[in-house]
Amino acid sequence: MTPSYLLDTNCLVYCFDEDEPEKKERALATIDRVGRMPSAALPAQVLAEFANAALYTLDPPLSPDEVYGQIELYEAVFPVRPLTSAVAMEAVRGVRDHSFSYFDAQIWAVAKLDQIPVVLSEDFSTGATVEGVTFRNPLADDFDLSDL
Repeated sequence: MTPSYLLDTNCLVYCFDEDEPEKKERALATIDRVGRMPSAALPAQVLAEFANAALYTLDPPLSPDEVYGQIELYEAVFPVRPLTSAVAMEAVRGVRDHSFSYFDAQIWAVAKLDQIPVVLSEDFSTGATVEGVTFRNPLADDFDLSDL
């Protein structure tokens, strides 16, 4: 079964961000909802970005053991989509044709190539659709989690 959603890094990182309590609550609710269905997938890139942010950006940071355990949990709940040469090439096209940043383009490319219709992220223009991939921000105050 093809997932309905692809999760971006911010959905994972905000689950641990004590400085953003509203976003933390929304991120936890989002992960819980799409994890229970299950209706979402993760690009391998997102796990790497989560590890980096959790180890070096969060205040306080998570320990390496906590990050390792969290990645194991995410991998058990969500199918992980690999970073392939096809994804890298499609991402470069996304930079060229749609002016995405490269790493945002990789997220879009995974969704496009794997026919996942919606990316859940705060990093894209919410509501926009690019070549069949729609972007929605579950961390926004006006987002209705029951829509997931």
